[in-house]
Amino acid sequence: MLSKILDLEPKRRNVILNAALKEFATKGFDDASTNVIAKESGISKGLMFHYVNSKKDLFLFLYDYCTDMINKEYLDLMNFNEKDIFERLRQSYLLQIELLQKHPWIFEFIKITAITKSDEVNKKLEERVNGKQSLCHATMFEIVDESKFKEGLDVERCKQIIFWANIGFTNQILEDIRNLEITELDYDNILAELDGYLNELRKVFYK
Repeated sequence: MLSKILDLEPKRRNVILNAALKEFATKGFDDASTNVIAKESGISKGLMFHYVNSKKDLFLFLYDYCTDMINKEYLDLMNFNEKDIFERLRQSYLLQIELLQKHPWIFEFIKITAITKSDEVNKKLEERVNGKQSLCHATMFEIVDESKFKEGLDVERCKQIIFWANIGFTNQILEDIRNLEITELDYDNILAELDGYLNELRKVFYK
């Protein structure tokens, strides 16, 4: 599906994919415009439809492409044998940041795929959800080394608090991406901030 896009030179392909991801992520499927995607990609509308048959086909292709990338370049590379919850989170962030450098809107796009008024698109998405790995609380937090937590703490509640902190930091990174060009982001500073927050969380919850 849409092999013409995949056959493009990587830099040009990523420009088109990132323009589409941003348009869908910010406006959703129903309000997204292929005219805007073509303009942001620096190509004509005619050439856009040389690569894609319709907005629906492009949207579903992006869903498949993004979930495949998230599985191969994020979830499959996660070392879930690491039982320290904070080391696991740090590993998760490093992998996510690598993905965001390639496709800044990939996680935002995945979030909005369930929001569409098209029954046909919804049906196609439902077919794809079965068997897909999800970026969920259970995947990241289900098996951790609970012996490191301070005595007397409710570990399950602690994990939930850490999960909420994780969401907050992720949202902050995404907000920075929305406000800046990807080339302007200081990833060394992001990692330094991450390590600072994780160290403070260790002080709160660990012995």
